[in-house]
Amino acid sequence: MASPLAAQEFYTLKGHGGPIMDVAVSPSGQIATASFDNTVGVWTPDGPLWLEGHRAAATTVSFVNDRALASGGDDFKLWLWSTATAEGRQAAAHTAKIADVVVSPDGRTIATASWDSTIGLTPVKGLDGPIPTWQVRDTVHLSGHRAGVNAIAFTQDGQTLYSASVDGTIRSWQVHDPKAVSTVVVKHGFGVNRLVVNDAEGWLAYGATDGGTRMIDLETGQSLADFTLGRRPILSMAYDPVGRSLAVGDGQGYIMFIDTDTRRISNDFRASNSGPIWALSFSPDGQSIHAGGIEDIVYSWPVAATGQQVPMNGGTRTFLEDPKTLPNGERQFKRKCSICHTLTKGSARRAGPSLYGLFGRKAGAVADYTYSETLDGSDIIWSAETINALFDLGPDHYIPGTKMPMQRIVRKRDRDDLIDYLRTKTVQGEN
Repeated sequence: MASPLAAQEFYTLKGHGGPIMDVAVSPSGQIATASFDNTVGVWTPDGPLWLEGHRAAATTVSFVNDRALASGGDDFKLWLWSTATAEGRQAAAHTAKIADVVVSPDGRTIATASWDSTIGLTPVKGLDGPIPTWQVRDTVHLSGHRAGVNAIAFTQDGQTLYSASVDGTIRSWQVHDPKAVSTVVVKHGFGVNRLVVNDAEGWLAYGATDGGTRMIDLETGQSLADFTLGRRPILSMAYDPVGRSLAVGDGQGYIMFIDTDTRRISNDFRASNSGPIWALSFSPDGQSIHAGGIEDIVYSWPVAATGQQVPMNGGTRTFLEDPKTLPNGERQFKRKCSICHTLTKGSARRAGPSLYGLFGRKAGAVADYTYSETLDGSDIIWSAETINALFDLGPDHYIPGTKMPMQRIVRKRDRDDLIDYLRTKTVQGEN
């Protein structure tokens, strides 16, 4: 299946119900997206194919081939999917969120980076055929990092894996010998979020939470170039081997392009008015760059025209309104709730259930939403008192095991204003 539009055209992909966490492109140009709405989308000329199995945000996605892809999520699970049938199966699990998924060059190993500080290596076979022929073996976990692992990358021969961690280091691992001790390649100090490896050219590029963006020599570990511009954190990276260009997205909404031959910044433009850029991927021919962030939309620019097209987050989304112009209750809703919940009937492919008819409703009772086991059969009835307790204590304390993000509203006045706003809006819903 081809991309929705030809390369060198600006276009958008709409349909997700939450922020875009990752974008992947198959060898034929098919696009897949991972979203905060718990789903993976495969974009076809006939519209999106939704892959549903994750019980929390889908954070990362990678094609195995044109027929299969792998995804990881905040539910700690690795899933494998058929792009032809939308069928999937859980393949492995960690004990914390999966931050990155990559496929070995021969397509026989799925590697996962997790915030449980380990890297998972899951052997697979038969992924070019129908699901009944798929074979998944037990996952081997590599330990060595002292904090969560954010990103991983194989060398071209598949023998070495590099990993970037919250502990501020990048390590290399010999995949054929899982018992071998890893080697520290970089000690950055601040957490490293993204990396790209080009062993054919002998370099590794990485981006960190302090905004550091650097290229090092793989053999010596010495710095080859520093592209740090003071914007933080670095959240996404993609490499185009055709144009030999490295794209870097940050938390302030910029995309920077680096010519890896001359080791100079070739372009730098603001792609988002409010940031961040969590997802970047080039088309196979390098002519287009696909990007995603806080909106529920994927934007694709012709690389030659970057900086000239309409930016992401063009100012029409409700959460981009000036908070000073909003009543306090509405401001609290848009800050704390609007990304995950609708106020109208139907959950609309969001990470949380619809809040329509909230007051007096039993927790876990919305028919079109899949709840965590904690809320299935819960005795909680939503009222001013229970909503106040939810945000006073925080969801993780009030409902241990919930999928709801950890957050509190500390000021009682803010909680009261939110409750008054919800009491009005969830009875009739927004127009």
